[in-house]
Amino acid sequence: MKFGTKTIHAGVEPDPSTGAIMTPIFQTSTYIQRSPGDHKGYEYSRTHNPTRTALQNNLAALENGKHGLCFSSGLGAIDAIIKLLNPGDEVISTNDLYGGSYRIFTKVFERYGIKFHFISMEEPKNIEKYINENTKLIWAETPTNPMMNIIDIEEIGKVAKKHKLLFGVDNTFATPFLQNPLDLGADLVMHSVTKYLGGHSDVVMGAIVVNDDQLAEQLAFIQNACGATPGPQDCFLVLRGIKTLHLRMERHCQNGKAIAEFLKTQEKVDKVYWPGFEDHPNHDIAKKQMRDFGGMISFTLKGNKIEDANKILENLHYFSLAESLGGVESLCGHPASMTHASIPKEEREKVGLVDSLIRLSVGIEDVEDLKEDLAGALAKLS
Repeated sequence: MKFGTKTIHAGVEPDPSTGAIMTPIFQTSTYIQRSPGDHKGYEYSRTHNPTRTALQNNLAALENGKHGLCFSSGLGAIDAIIKLLNPGDEVISTNDLYGGSYRIFTKVFERYGIKFHFISMEEPKNIEKYINENTKLIWAETPTNPMMNIIDIEEIGKVAKKHKLLFGVDNTFATPFLQNPLDLGADLVMHSVTKYLGGHSDVVMGAIVVNDDQLAEQLAFIQNACGATPGPQDCFLVLRGIKTLHLRMERHCQNGKAIAEFLKTQEKVDKVYWPGFEDHPNHDIAKKQMRDFGGMISFTLKGNKIEDANKILENLHYFSLAESLGGVESLCGHPASMTHASIPKEEREKVGLVDSLIRLSVGIEDVEDLKEDLAGALAKLS
């Protein structure tokens, strides 16, 4: 089954009671049992819900995986993954990652005796010197948030297998339309479903997809026991959003390319971070493991003044200043004070996240309007 067909059909069956072609919203907390234990797979909606089951099966198919699990947020999914570990275990993570991931690692799980190493993963061979007998997990984003760094999933997968480590990839920016980490050697793929998979800025959700049966069983236990599960209405919204994922991603990629190239011609722009440029670090890896380069872009301004970044953000119209990304509408943000404010300034700047850096989530509007919007905001700078 090709990807565009999977978005419509994979894991989704007509409702057996009515023939409804769209998965119904099973808005129920509990299920009638004819006798104790006779519940046909459904007993309580924290554990299972038919709408969620359809979505989990669909997500698994999109990532070429066997098991999908949905959570109430992307951080809820990450929380479940780290709960696979024990006190004293160690995690090797990329040093350029979403601020919420950094926060839950350092402010929550470090308190329970789990140690995190934040390193550059642009060269996979550098990882091995951080591996010891306590290392249990390698955690990566690619492209990273917000510097768009590209990490070689296949090569890191080889390192993980050599040392018998779990390897997890946050695939939020790329989506399964652009890359499939499980096919490249990852053990877990995680999504903030809130973003591109939902696609319409109207739902908050996370997901994990795996192939290993035992790993899926462990995660399902945590999902049920800890209770960070989404409701059926949210699952319905994501199922609906996924039906146009391939169409939306094509437009996000087209617009992203046009905006990245436009920004590179602007006199007041210093650096533009977008994996599609041939001079972008690890562009060749991106070209190998991705099918296109996405709609996420970051750029900095000459002079690196936070006041200039603020002026641009305050004068954009079609690019709305807001948290999040991946919706049909274009968004802009200031990572240093918004999504990555929880990361200390000195740590942010080590990876290039300076005060003037602006992150764009390029939507599916007419790209000429988006260019005009950016040009007008840049013109406000003296």
